[in-house]
Amino acid sequence: MKTYGVLFALLLITHTMTLVNITIFDGQWNGIVLFLSSILFLIGAVFFGTEFKARRKMNT
Repeated sequence: MKTYGVLFALLLITHTMTLVNITIFDGQWNGIVLFLSSILFLIGAVFFGTEFKARRKMNT
């Protein structure tokens, strides 16, 4: 899967979790959603970093 696809999927999951938390659970799971969003952000950052490093090695 391309880098942009993975990052877009992670962004979509994060926003969907926030929307569901606010609309269905009335914001009762804020801590859990914040924790999961932070983990997804870190996964995306690591994935982007590894892809960026691999592409830079291929170009040199």
